[in-house]
Amino acid sequence: MSLLSNCPGGSLLEPIQAKTLDTDLLPFANGLIGGLTIPQTEVFGNPARFRMLAAGRRFGKTHLSLVQLIVWAAQKAGSLNWYLAPTYRAAKSIAWRQLKAMVPPELFADKNEVDLSIELINGSRIELKGGDRYDSLRGNSLSNVILDEAAYIPADCWEMVIRPALADQRGSAIFISTPAGFNHFHEWYEQAEHEPGWQTFSYNTIEGGNVPPEEVELARRTLDERTFRQEFEASFQSFSGLVFPEFSDENIDDTVKDMGGPILVGLDFNVGIMAGVICSKVGDTLHIWDEIAVKNSNTDEVCLMLRERFPDREIVAYPDPTGKARKTSAAGATDHGIIRKYGIKVVAPNAPWAIKDRLNSTNWLIKNAVGEVRMFVHPRAKNTIKGFRSVTYKEGADDFIVDKAPGLEHWIDGCGYLILSAMNQVKPWKTGRAKSKVGQVW
Repeated sequence: MSLLSNCPGGSLLEPIQAKTLDTDLLPFANGLIGGLTIPQTEVFGNPARFRMLAAGRRFGKTHLSLVQLIVWAAQKAGSLNWYLAPTYRAAKSIAWRQLKAMVPPELFADKNEVDLSIELINGSRIELKGGDRYDSLRGNSLSNVILDEAAYIPADCWEMVIRPALADQRGSAIFISTPAGFNHFHEWYEQAEHEPGWQTFSYNTIEGGNVPPEEVELARRTLDERTFRQEFEASFQSFSGLVFPEFSDENIDDTVKDMGGPILVGLDFNVGIMAGVICSKVGDTLHIWDEIAVKNSNTDEVCLMLRERFPDREIVAYPDPTGKARKTSAAGATDHGIIRKYGIKVVAPNAPWAIKDRLNSTNWLIKNAVGEVRMFVHPRAKNTIKGFRSVTYKEGADDFIVDKAPGLEHWIDGCGYLILSAMNQVKPWKTGRAKSKVGQVW
């Protein structure tokens, strides 16, 4: 459906009735505007009814969103203004506390911690919503809306629910997001560049002005090129096709070997085949010098094989985190418990790693955005090499859904578990807590 879909005929619900004003909200709102950065001000000050912003990490997307919502609410008494995040939980964790901190207590008439809503003294309301259950949002007449991280909000939420809700009041909408491949946000962005009443903006992280250049350079060295361009340069990147596009002969080295330190083992539990990689950590590089490929086996047999092969060595296993609870033995022991029984140390988080983090961290080692290679594989690890060269994303699926049909992903998964724990490169660009907000939390 087109980005500019019209709502069906018929009137929608009337907006909230305004209360009598005791205090002028506009001077307060103007003070918030004065605190915006130059790029934020360019987006805020543009008169287009619909605005789309593709921005790099730490641009200040949420702060800009809340300033705009407060200004809208101050300008039109009795208006209904929504902040829409991908989920209710995201709206609460990202924006609710910040919104309450930005509005002084004397300017609000009511607030609801469950509904995530505040009513100002002029009768205007600001409500935070999640786009994951968008059918429950039907039936409202909206004055204005901001879709934060719009690339992760379902397309039907905008096209079938939010766009019609803006029709009777001719409300405005701002779409703000870091790109997420060539999904619906990209389609909307391209349409908006050619439609009257729409305006597009794009700023990278450095242009946003909230992150120093040295932090961006640190991220460049710890991410693969595609991910860096998407997350920090606000560039639309394709994540279809090969999962590890930079893997090449540069990563294959027949000189890598057991370095004599701890034996690092990345394991993926499977019924048909027990798969994994055997590695050494050499400084900030990973040397994969052998692999595990045992058909119709189980965790006991693999651990016994490792212990017999390396009888007097420290072995550290990085298994699938779900093995903490999974029981594959007749005695009812968990996979992690079985590994420990053989004197092998287990390193795994309490919850499964995000697939996106696992793939990004692996791609960082294969080759980062400045061309540095930090992972080398011996030719004897044939299944591992074949996996790195052949595993693709599932056709027609969302980003980061790997096609498991060829059965080559097991060694890659095991390697990914090890990389995330042993190489410690999950989102290293996070720069700490957000800046202090205007006002107090109430």
